Amino acid sequence: MPLPRLHLFEFGDQPWCPRAIRDAQTDYLQCAIETTRMYDVVAPRLARAVKRSGKSRIVDLCSGGAGPWPGLRDRLAAEGVEVTVLLTDKFPNRAAFERAARGHAGTVTHESQSIDVTAIPARIRGFRTLFSSFHHFRPAEARAILRDAITRGEPVAVIEATQRSVKAILLILLTPVAVWILTPRIRPWRWSRFLLTYLIPIVPLVVLFDGIVSCFRTYTPRELEKLAAGPEGATTEWEIAQERAKGNPVPITIAIGIPHRR
Repeated sequence: MPLPRLHLFEFGDQPWCPRAIRDAQTDYLQCAIETTRMYDVVAPRLARAVKRSGKSRIVDLCSGGAGPWPGLRDRLAAEGVEVTVLLTDKFPNRAAFERAARGHAGTVTHESQSIDVTAIPARIRGFRTLFSSFHHFRPAEARAILRDAITRGEPVAVIEATQRSVKAILLILLTPVAVWILTPRIRPWRWSRFLLTYLIPIVPLVVLFDGIVSCFRTYTPRELEKLAAGPEGATTEWEIAQERAKGNPVPITIAIGIPHRR
């Protein structure tokens, strides 16, 4: 039985959150993604969805510090699916986006301007993905995000690594230790990150707080089904499932909607 959904305050959502803290937080999350490769388990399912959709361009929304696509793109290639990736975010970590783009020779690009997932410009087309970010939106906004993708004929995939469970929250309690361990691996090295992690441990506390809140905000598979239901349902193929990576006690939830081709 999941815990009640509570849409609580997160520091990362706030426009006034200082860039040094926000970027340090997203840089840590990016390092954790690259170290654990937690999203590799969804690669086969995503590859099949991309094939069915006929789309070869990924538009990653709420990309944070670049998200899993720089590495996940290679996993899809191993499944026989080649894609290009556009990274976007409302508060773009431009330095992280530029590093990801430099390392992938034109197959990973980025938007340097703010892209709000609730108002995506018509010029941005492609298979939309949201990794561990869909919980940031209240039900009305979340439903509108899915419907906007479908009505524009764009496939959409929601992937969440958190869960509304005591087990997930207990795991999140370990994140300050993970921040302290992983921070020396993050490049480029910055004095601000060092100060805000070790001398004044704001970043570990923000990561811990937002991580716990993320658990309480995360939608269950049944709730995602209800959010996906609507007048577009008859013209959309929805797949909602959970995948569990080896050694990870918390499953990853994935919801994929593919509009039928006209």
